[in-house]
Amino acid sequence: MASVVLPSGSQCAAAAAAAAPPGLRLRLLLLLFSAAALIPTGDGQNLFTKDVTVIEGEVATISCQVNKSDDSVIQLLNPNRQTIYFRDFRPLKDSRFQLLNFSSSELKVSLTNVSISDEGRYFCQLYTDPPQESYTTITVLVPPRNLMIDIQKDTAVEGEEIEVNCTAMASKPATTIRWFKGNTELKGKSEVEEWSDMYTVTSQLMLKVHKEDDGVPVICQVEHPAVTGNLQTQRYLEVQYKPQVHIQMTYPLQGLTREGDALELTCEAIGKPQPVMVTWVRVDDEMPQHAVLSGPNLFINNLNKTDNGTYRCEASNIVGKAHSDYMLYVYDTTATTEPAVHGLTQLPNSAEELDSEDLSDSRAGEEGSIRAVDHAVIGGVVAVVVFAMLCLLIILGRYFARHKGTYFTHEAKGADDAADADTAIINAEGGQNNSEEKKEYFI
Repeated sequence: MASVVLPSGSQCAAAAAAAAPPGLRLRLLLLLFSAAALIPTGDGQNLFTKDVTVIEGEVATISCQVNKSDDSVIQLLNPNRQTIYFRDFRPLKDSRFQLLNFSSSELKVSLTNVSISDEGRYFCQLYTDPPQESYTTITVLVPPRNLMIDIQKDTAVEGEEIEVNCTAMASKPATTIRWFKGNTELKGKSEVEEWSDMYTVTSQLMLKVHKEDDGVPVICQVEHPAVTGNLQTQRYLEVQYKPQVHIQMTYPLQGLTREGDALELTCEAIGKPQPVMVTWVRVDDEMPQHAVLSGPNLFINNLNKTDNGTYRCEASNIVGKAHSDYMLYVYDTTATTEPAVHGLTQLPNSAEELDSEDLSDSRAGEEGSIRAVDHAVIGGVVAVVVFAMLCLLIILGRYFARHKGTYFTHEAKGADDAADADTAIINAEGGQNNSEEKKEYFI
């Protein structure tokens, strides 16, 4: 029993309290000890406690501790100044309060199933001279009760901007919301509403979707001191996009198309929704009569140079259409050009596609075609040079032939007027004596 000095009048009151009924007895004792606390009893003592933070529904522990105790009475009161424990006696009829430890130096009490209404200041009192009082603050954390994510449209089209909202309801304190698209963190805009010490947070995310986002989760994740680990909810994006077209050469395997060979192309089109129509056309010309079309496949047997040209595969769905081109070049049967790497040329379907920069660029057989063109150009230049040289030789020969004439030596001077060759020789310089020796002419 604590050592308390009572005045003489109070001693009578204590005796009366002892004889009173139990309920009244406690009240009288509390009044007596309150009065006794005003009477000097010795040196001051130190009373201290600590603040408590607890998650709603869990257990809070309140401890009133005394340093250098002299067995003075310790009392614990709630925020309404109602006595929870007086020494080891609990006058408050709330079974959630349980005594954990009682001694001359500590009064330790637990409060189970804590609710937001239990939040506030709890007072520890020590009946000394002068009386001491200390308080501890219980702070109750309330995690979000509901976490909801809402997408403006269940199905979006590539390039479209959609709104995504996430709401964390009835938390304390307010929740922090973070956004992720897959593993990439995004930035949203949050608004906080307070109602009766509780907070509701709504975060808005504006998201421009692309075809690569189809099937990617959008994650709303909350951060709150009452939440351990990751509390999150997510929705998967569903994005529709126009076809992606790719042409694959399945034959000939070596990739070199010669006269007489067969050509087989397969058009692969992927989109969401899946393209319902895949067609083949020949750009700027009609399809060869011996070409066979079978769904996404194009087969041309017995190739010849008239088959040269650009062949286009077109695919479409409800979002849009796209195409890819294959440039065919047929080589001679004796061609030894290395097989070309056959690719595809994706051209814009419309001005809108050109503006949106939605172009894919690949070339079909262009490398082999460039090699063949280079050889043809070189051969043509050589042929032109040879032809020019032959023409020059012919012209020079004819020129010299036309300018070939008759000339005379000095011995034939004066023979211009002679009737025949013999007379000319006689009339020439030197006379008849030299006629046999000087007969000389050139035709």
